[in-house]
Amino acid sequence: MKIFVNFGKIRKNNSNKSGGFFDLAAKKAKLDELTAQMESDPSFWDDAKASGIKLKEKKRLESELAAIESIDSLLSDWETALELSQEEKEYLAEADGLCNTAVENIAAIRIQAMLSGELDSGDVLLSINAGAGGTESCDWASIVMRMYLRYIEKKDWSSNIVAITDGDGAGIKSVDIEVSGDFAYGLLKSEAGVHRLVRISPFDASARRHTSFCSVSASPIIEDDIEIDINPADLKVDTYRASGAGGQHVNKTDSAVRITHTPSGIVVQCQSQRSQHQNRDKAMQLLRSKLYEAEIAKRTEAKQSAEAAKSDISFGHQIRSYILHPYKMVKDHRTSIDVHNPDKVLDGDIENFISSYLLTSTAGA
Repeated sequence: MKIFVNFGKIRKNNSNKSGGFFDLAAKKAKLDELTAQMESDPSFWDDAKASGIKLKEKKRLESELAAIESIDSLLSDWETALELSQEEKEYLAEADGLCNTAVENIAAIRIQAMLSGELDSGDVLLSINAGAGGTESCDWASIVMRMYLRYIEKKDWSSNIVAITDGDGAGIKSVDIEVSGDFAYGLLKSEAGVHRLVRISPFDASARRHTSFCSVSASPIIEDDIEIDINPADLKVDTYRASGAGGQHVNKTDSAVRITHTPSGIVVQCQSQRSQHQNRDKAMQLLRSKLYEAEIAKRTEAKQSAEAAKSDISFGHQIRSYILHPYKMVKDHRTSIDVHNPDKVLDGDIENFISSYLLTSTAGA
C-alpha cells in the first residue's frame, strides 16, 4: 500500500504547489497569457525570431499540461477503482493496472522535468560511425541504426536519413539521421558514446567470436533563433552523386553536398533532398548544429571528456556492451543496468537505459 499513499501525496502536493514543473496554475496562466498575446497583439508576428521562441514555449506548455492532467485523471480513476474494490474484488485488477500506468507516466514526466536545457526539447542530429574492424563493424553500425529507428518509431517521432555511406561488404560506414520529436535531443544525447558488440561472426567461416564497435553522437538541431557565426571563407564545399541501393534512390546528377569547416575540421554532408541547393541548405543547418555542439563541449568539462572518449572507438571507452555469445546480456557501464534480452533491446527497447542514465547523471550533478 505504500505506493498508494505516495499517490495521495502527489495529488495533494500538486494542487498546493506554488512553483515547479507540476504547478498547473502557473503553467495555465502563462499559456493563457501567450495565447492572448498571439490573438490580440498585432505586432506579435512582426519579429519572426521572437514569435518563434514564444510559439515553442506555448507548445511546450501545452505538452506539459496535457501530461500532468493525464496523470491526475489516472489517479482519480485509481482512487475510484480502489474504493469500488472494497465491495467488489474484481476492481483490484483495474486499480493495479491504473497504478502501473500512473507509475510509468510519472517516471516519464520526472525525466521531462529534468530536461531543462535550452535545446533539450528540440530535434537532434544522430550520427553513427563504424569503428575499426571492416565488415564486422559496418554490420554492427547498421544494426545500431535499426535499433534507433525502431526506438524513434516507438516514440512516434519522425526521422530523415540525411546522409549515409555504405560499407564495402555489408552494413554502413556512417549515417546521419535527423530526428524530430518532443525532447528528441534531451533524450538521445544520453546515447552518445561507443557501443560494443560481442557475437559469433556471421562473416567468419570458422564461426569465431568477434568484438565490434561503433560510435554514436548527438547534436542539437539549431534553428534560426540561435546565431552561429560562420565565415564563408572557412568552408570547402564538394558535390557528389548520392549513393543508394539502386533504382529510385540513385541520383543521376551531383546533387549531394559535403561541407568541410576548415578551422574545426567538422565535415557534414546531405544527400536526402531533391536538389543540390536544398542539400546545401540542409548541410549548412547541420554544420551549425555541429559547431554549436563543439562550442558547448569546450565550455563544459564533462562534455570535453565525452568527446575525447568518442574519438577512440575501441576497448575501454564503451558506454554499453551487447553480448550475444557466450551468454546473452546488454550491460550499460554507466548505470550498471543489465538486460538479458538483447533482441528486445536491439528492436528499440532502450527507454530504460536512457531514463536510468538521465536520473543517475542528474542526481550526481
